[in-house]
Amino acid sequence: MAAHGWSSVRLGFVVCGYLAFFCAEIVQQAEAGCRERESPNCCTGRNNECFEYTKRKTVCYCDTYCQKTRDCCEDYQHVCQISAAIDCVVGSWGPWSSCTSPCGVGSTERSRQVSVPPRNGGTPCPDLKQRRGCFGNNAICSTAKEVAKILPDSFKRNFKDPWRRPHMLMKEEKASYCVYLRVKQASAACKLKLWSAHLVRERLVCAECQSDAMSKSDRCGGDGLKSTRTFWAAASVPGCHGSWVRESSSEGCRCPPYSVLFV
Repeated sequence: MAAHGWSSVRLGFVVCGYLAFFCAEIVQQAEAGCRERESPNCCTGRNNECFEYTKRKTVCYCDTYCQKTRDCCEDYQHVCQISAAIDCVVGSWGPWSSCTSPCGVGSTERSRQVSVPPRNGGTPCPDLKQRRGCFGNNAICSTAKEVAKILPDSFKRNFKDPWRRPHMLMKEEKASYCVYLRVKQASAACKLKLWSAHLVRERLVCAECQSDAMSKSDRCGGDGLKSTRTFWAAASVPGCHGSWVRESSSEGCRCPPYSVLFV
């Protein structure tokens, strides 16, 4: 009877031991992982402060970046319910844009589009734009270097040449045209003459290109470029020069009084 009682006691100790072991395992597992973190249980992005301990007392993480480094806590997927990280995917580079400066130093750029945006802590997108220097050498650059020679409109030739002989051939008369230019700079010497004193900064000037001043290309040298600064010089006023920008032009026209002529 005593032996039977001792066996029952031993059996009770064994059962309690197993129960204690399983309870300890359950308690340890319950105390480990993302579910035991204070709010928030889970973090977005990369956050080294977003960690907990495993049941083996090692560090594990509950941020979305852990999917990339593979050091998530065991209950991460169940607690955080976040799918696997998706890296950013971009398309191929587009063509380089034209140089910002048609003549001289400028810049050009190209871009690409995002095909798949990053999610759940995936790799962020790389640069979507690239820029590099360039040197514009457009066909208009030679025209931009021309310096317009100008005179007041009092030099217009609206009279018949008294020295012309009947047998002399008349020079072909070409239709004149007008160019409207915005003065950007004028030297101090321009104030010495009444007509050139009107060439002041931001004034709109009408310059007429007449047949006698035209080149073989039926245009006057230095007649300007659209939205590009070019240069001029007063032919009858030493030291008077400056720059202007062409705003518009008109074919077959005559400039109003107190304008200038190309020569």
